[in-house]
Formats: sequence, C-alpha cells, structure tokens
Amino acid sequence: MAAWTCRVLLYRGARVLAGRTGAVAADSCLFQSVRTVKTTTWWEEHLTEDNKSYMRKSLGEEYNRQIAAKLHPLKDEPWPRQEWTEESRRVGLVAVKLGMAPVWTKTGERHVVTMLQVQDCHVLKYLSKEEYDGHTAALVVGGKNASPFYKTDEEMEMFRLAGVPPKQKVTTFKVSDNAIIKPGTPLYAAHFRPGQYVDVTAKTIGKGFQGVMKRYGFKGQPASHGQTKTHRRPGASGPGGDPAKVFKGKKMPGMMGNVFDTAHGLKVWRVNTRYNVIYVHGSVPGHKNCLLKVRDSNLPTSVEKNINPPFPTFFCEEDEQLPEDLYDEDMFIHTQPSLTL
Repeated sequence: MAAWTCRVLLYRGARVLAGRTGAVAADSCLFQSVRTVKTTTWWEEHLTEDNKSYMRKSLGEEYNRQIAAKLHPLKDEPWPRQEWTEESRRVGLVAVKLGMAPVWTKTGERHVVTMLQVQDCHVLKYLSKEEYDGHTAALVVGGKNASPFYKTDEEMEMFRLAGVPPKQKVTTFKVSDNAIIKPGTPLYAAHFRPGQYVDVTAKTIGKGFQGVMKRYGFKGQPASHGQTKTHRRPGASGPGGDPAKVFKGKKMPGMMGNVFDTAHGLKVWRVNTRYNVIYVHGSVPGHKNCLLKVRDSNLPTSVEKNINPPFPTFFCEEDEQLPEDLYDEDMFIHTQPSLTL
C-alpha cells in the first residue's frame, strides 16, 4: 500500500498541487522531496544457478587472459627497475583484515598480531607529477576483485586499460620517481619483509552517537553527595566573561567512529607467501573483512628498520623463490624445539 501511494503521489501529485501553488513550483518541489519504494529494473529470476556459475567462470577466464596479455613481454616491454635509496618511497598494498592471533618471542614474551591478507592486488595506473599534484608521482592500486555490474563505465575503462578485473577498493599511493611500477603488475605480501615497520589505514568501526565518557574517556561526575542527573555529563564547556565562548575542538558528545584512522609503526612479525598473509603487531582500525591500506612506515624511529626492501616490489617470476613462511629473527617458531642442548 505504501509503495502504491508513493507512486500515485509521484505521477499525479503534480496535478493536484498545481491548482494551488502553480505547476512550475509543484514540479520542482515534488520530484525532489517525495520518496518511492519502487524496485529497480532487475530480472535476476531469469538467471539459473548454472547460468550464474558459467558467467563467473567465463569472466574469470577472460580476466586471466587480460592479465597475461598485459604482462606479456613481447607486447609491451617491462619498465626498467632502479636501485633502492634512502629517499625512495615505495607503493603500498590493499589488504583484507582477517582477525587477530597470539605469537611468542624466543624469550617467552606473548604478543598479539593482526592478520592481513593481500587478495588480487594490482597496479592500475601511473600518475606523473603533472597529473597528480605537481610535486610527486603516484600509483593507483586496486585490491579484491568485484562484480562488474556495480561499476561505472569510467571505472571499467580504467580496469580494461590496466588489463585487470574490477576491484572493490581503489586507492592512491605517493611514490618516488625510481619506484614506479608498470600498470597491471600484481602485488604480493612478500612486498614487506619481517622485521620492518608499516602504517595501516582503515575506517574505524562506527559506534553511533556517544557521550564524552565513552568517546574520550572522561572520568565523569560524582555518583552521590548531591549530584542529580550529572553523573556522565562533561561538566563546564568553556570560560565565561572573556572570551565568553566555547573554543573550537572542545571534546563534546557526538558521533564516534566511522572515520579513517592510521595505526603507525606496526612491526611485521611474519609473512606467509602461499596465502599472502601479513602478521602485523597489535590491533589495526576497522572490522573483520574490511579493506585497508598498508604501506612503509614514515616514522623517524621506524625508517631505519626499512632498509633495502624488495624494490620497487616483489616480482614472483624474476626474484628468488621464497619459503612458505618468513619469520622475524626474534619470533619463536612452533615447529622448532624450544630447548636445545
């Protein structure tokens, strides 16, 4: 009934309102304010499960052919690779947050790590200094394959030129001139090595509208001795008289979470090259299965640990064969004996 009423107002409401306020005003006001629950034109019932599985399989084969054709050395020569310097700035990765797990050091200390999986991460586009901001170059990176039905024509054109499937998350990383990578190049978890430090950026979990005690950790007011309905209030909000105002940035109740935040200087404890999983120290922003950005840490205390990494990235075809698991030198490996003579 609600859907039918909304459609009647949408199609015939203009004639009703035109007699009172005028046709021009009615049309402009009506079609901007009246909402409808009319469903979109989508005939999914005409596709059987066999049709859907066949379409997914054919799309996957087509995307694999695009990637192979894009990276073929006879079609397009590979870009030259340069040496790493202290001023080099590498590209980052797009990863998926899997969850948390404990690890132990050789001295018996217990640490908590977060597992980040790199899923179908590719370089999509290279932006020169003139195309980006006039100061530094950048690389557009996409991660985790997505359905092409929910992408615009402009996005699909970018994916087609890169020769990769559509991506769920597309982001930009600033890079130095000697760290540029050819579009279509896959990125792996071996881009980072155990012992170095990274920065992880993601959108925090939304908590809704919260008070100052939960949002900022305020102590609160006394629970008794004459206090009435002020136990969780913030208290005074600003000076009186002069300047007689509340300063900008005052901590007050409001929306908590659902903003982008960065965890700086997280140590990489372990890298699994088979499943492309990175084990970073501590917790990172975002919920499980969220997409986040991982890049080399820019903290002064962490830069000295990021010396001579795979540059500009790890190439699976050209670089040396890596073991399935890479561990930090201080991490205890459970497959090895804990006591030796």
